[in-house]
Amino acid sequence: MKEKLLNLYQLFCVMFKVGLCTFGGGIAMLPILEAELVEKRGWVTSEELLDWFAIGQSTPGIIAVNVATFTGCKRAGALGGCVSTFGMVLPSLIIITVIALFINNFADIPWVGRALKGINIAVAAILTAAVYRFSKKSVKNLFGLILLLVSFFLIFIFNAGTVWIIAGSLITGVVLALLRGDLKEKNAADKKSEALNQGTAGEAEGSEEGKND
Repeated sequence: MKEKLLNLYQLFCVMFKVGLCTFGGGIAMLPILEAELVEKRGWVTSEELLDWFAIGQSTPGIIAVNVATFTGCKRAGALGGCVSTFGMVLPSLIIITVIALFINNFADIPWVGRALKGINIAVAAILTAAVYRFSKKSVKNLFGLILLLVSFFLIFIFNAGTVWIIAGSLITGVVLALLRGDLKEKNAADKKSEALNQGTAGEAEGSEEGKND
């Protein structure tokens, strides 16, 4: 019980830190999430983080909040997901509440306007770096590069809706995986791994029974 509470406390503190120290939205949070969750603590892998970002972009809600929920659920089940999500949104809730209660016409204050302009420039740089890192890890072959370029031109030249881009990319990826047999290979690998795990468990039980005899 004590270990579970400690795990929940760590989840809350890490997500609170990420929510407090990051500007620019979900994509801009990718570097700090990777540093905190993958490199520093090893709670998730880079592949899992990228998958969760992709899912977060395809589902309602804020990307970083969805990632926090996934991380919490992996570490401590449904309760961990709730605690992580609360930790991620709490800093914004506190800051917005304070601003709304104590500062009238917040954006009209001269020094605030200048500060926001500086923050916007910094956020643009952070987003550029995050998109580059995300693309570098996601685009692994010629098909990925072609899909990236086609999506870019459809969005920025033809003003295609991002929902249709995501849906089209999803369908294209599934069809390609079926044609290449990737899904069958994955299912076969999963079944083989499950069989090996069952065999190992059976050997362990047999060894334990032999010791008892």
